[in-house]
Amino acid sequence: MATATVSTANVPITAVEHPLRNPNYRLWLIGGTISLLGDQFYLVALPWLVLQQTGSAVVMGAIMMAGAIPRALLMLMGGAVSDRMSARKIMIATAMARTICVTVIGVLVWLRVLRTWELYALAVAFGVADAFAVPAQTAYMPSLVKREQLVAASSVSQSTAQITTVVGPVPAGFVIKTLGVAWAFFVDAISFLFIIGALWKLPDPPKSQTARKAMLHSILEGIAYVGKDLPLRSLMLLVTILNFCIAGPVSIGLAYLTKTRFGSPAEYGIAISAVAAGSLLGALLAGVWKIRQRGVMILLVSLALGVCLGSIGLLGKVWSIASVLLIMGAAAGMVNI
Repeated sequence: MATATVSTANVPITAVEHPLRNPNYRLWLIGGTISLLGDQFYLVALPWLVLQQTGSAVVMGAIMMAGAIPRALLMLMGGAVSDRMSARKIMIATAMARTICVTVIGVLVWLRVLRTWELYALAVAFGVADAFAVPAQTAYMPSLVKREQLVAASSVSQSTAQITTVVGPVPAGFVIKTLGVAWAFFVDAISFLFIIGALWKLPDPPKSQTARKAMLHSILEGIAYVGKDLPLRSLMLLVTILNFCIAGPVSIGLAYLTKTRFGSPAEYGIAISAVAAGSLLGALLAGVWKIRQRGVMILLVSLALGVCLGSIGLLGKVWSIASVLLIMGAAAGMVNI
């Protein structure tokens, strides 16, 4: 869900109604949460299916990249489109497209006729859909609540999204283990129906709320601000390098490790949930623990991540690996706040 920041200094706290009392926001939150849970089934199923189909970590990385490239290249275009068209209708269209995609892949897997190029096509389709859906979601959510409710609504949406990344992968892994990978795609397809149904009932945003600062201009402003601040620029560079170094081992390495060592998608789901739980824990710790020397913290985190990554390959039990991944996620979560 989207995150936004507004000032509520002139609004008494007691006068602000909680956004969950707003029926439109509540409908949006329920539909979106179910859809996000379904997304976790897709995120566990796709790497596992690639390894089942090809046995190659290289192919898995290439398919992941096939989804990431259009997402990155088209995100600004998606923001521009959501400024000029109905964000609600964009989200409905992209959700329908993704529903069709995962249903088709699920059927092909079920019939045992899936070919590798179709997985590339699925990844590209999801990347394009995300590039338009994410900006539309960011534009639409503020129209559902009052201005003074926006901070609370964003906090609830963000927290709910983080929780789905923790609780979703484990049942996804067990569904794949017991019923087969096709059912994970079917679950994701069904979950999209909830957000489509919610959006179908929700209104379009008022036209007065569609005039927003261009996304490109906002991004350029942020880049310029970081560029003028040497300590912040150095910090951003270090955090970027750190995230880049752990992205491959986590997104590709975990699937390959659990596939070759344990042979079970259930263990892969546990591993993914451990990383997400650690990230959530790290974010919570960063909120209550004031870090004065962030540079020193990054160095310590880098050391901890290196030790953890090196130890994963030596561990033979899934719960010991999950414990290390929990620590890694917490360390990375603290730095990224």
